[in-house]
Amino acid sequence: MVKPFTEVTLNNVDWSISNATLRLLLTHSARQVGIVKDVSRTVRIGVLGCGTVGSGLLELLESRRSHISKTSGVDLEVAGVAVRSASKDRNYPVASELLTTKAEELVTSDDVDIVVELIGGIEPARSLCVAALEAGKPVITANKELLANVGFELYELADAHGVDFLYEASAAAAIPIVRSLRESLVGEDITRIMGIVNGTTNYILTRMDEEGADYSAVLSDAQRLGYAERDPTADVDGFDAGAKAAILASVAFGKKVVAGDVYHEGISAVTQNDIEFARNLGYVIKLLAVAELFEPSDESTETEIGVRVHPTMVPKDHPLASVRGSFNAVFVEGAAAGELMFYGRGAGGLPTASAVLGDLIDAATNLKRGAHEPVPAGDRATIRPIDSLHSAYYLNLEVVDSSGVLAEVAAAFGRHNVSILSMEQTALPADEVRSGKAEARLIFITHVAQESDMQATVADLRKLDVVAGIVNMMRVIA
Repeated sequence: MVKPFTEVTLNNVDWSISNATLRLLLTHSARQVGIVKDVSRTVRIGVLGCGTVGSGLLELLESRRSHISKTSGVDLEVAGVAVRSASKDRNYPVASELLTTKAEELVTSDDVDIVVELIGGIEPARSLCVAALEAGKPVITANKELLANVGFELYELADAHGVDFLYEASAAAAIPIVRSLRESLVGEDITRIMGIVNGTTNYILTRMDEEGADYSAVLSDAQRLGYAERDPTADVDGFDAGAKAAILASVAFGKKVVAGDVYHEGISAVTQNDIEFARNLGYVIKLLAVAELFEPSDESTETEIGVRVHPTMVPKDHPLASVRGSFNAVFVEGAAAGELMFYGRGAGGLPTASAVLGDLIDAATNLKRGAHEPVPAGDRATIRPIDSLHSAYYLNLEVVDSSGVLAEVAAAFGRHNVSILSMEQTALPADEVRSGKAEARLIFITHVAQESDMQATVADLRKLDVVAGIVNMMRVIA
């Protein structure tokens, strides 16, 4: 078995370096004394997966190769592409000699210097990344599910072997948010991140808002257009956004946050009535991923992190309210920098491939220098449960239309210390009246309250004879 590392002595000091780095150092030295010409610039890439993003990356590598070589000093050459089926038609033509169905052989090949993982999922992606890192090869990935579940295992392995493990495309595709948090804002005291980080749900909610379209009809259109998968659960139930929230929280706050730490609510319960009431009240409904840092309180000696994904009513004058269609945006709040917003394409083959390519160039130049980027570090995060978080709330109730109803409903709010900011009452259309019981609709916006108090209020309201149903409850950006 070929050892992935070589023991060398430089300046009377023993070093253990990866074979990929050693090859670059030796060819660089050879070029310096005239033995070879410029071969130190070539870095060979093994690509795992050739779907939408993989095809986009191959297209960019071909079209931008000369420019990248001139500006970065490295020549990126594709050594092989691992696929499930070598005979399948692809979005971008790949030379047959580059295709292989033996991913592990490609990963451990001496002809590959850097591995790009674009398979998705946890396995076999995790095992292949481990094999590459243990062989001393940098790894680039766009795999949010992998990172949000076992990312820290891979970060630590990369650090132990002195190579890069980069993942810009995993959080918001073309939007350079990971690099900004890791480098430009590394000294910033970040207190909160809010993001529209799922293009499918933003597309659905935008059309519901702008066209008055029904949720199920727009979802069908999104599937037909390729914005949503045949099984859209990961998108519409918030799991995709939750994985990205875990990644962003880990980078921003320097704590280990995983997908299981994130509270999720999806958008399937959002109705056209909710959309219209939000508009009339000066809001837009967005599926937000929110990560907040809380300083130690009287009850705790540790900082805590709250991470959640849910439909949120965003004021129309907030920058996130103007993010339309399949676009994404991440809003960062810091003590010194103030408010920053990063906006762009959060999905799609070429936008995602663009972020992968940026990481690939960084890894190639680092490999050439024998360096690597620092990896996320930190202890396991102390997660603040959703019940302890605070927000303003929107509540949509159907009630009977009789004297004393408002007093009974208001009393339920008062029993749990939830203060009402505004209230609106409308009669239900005749076709929505339920067997003579639900005759009117009450819409409430509350002041900021604790989640547990609001949930207790809702539980009390459900018990009232005058309340026919709780149509929806959503958080509101205060």
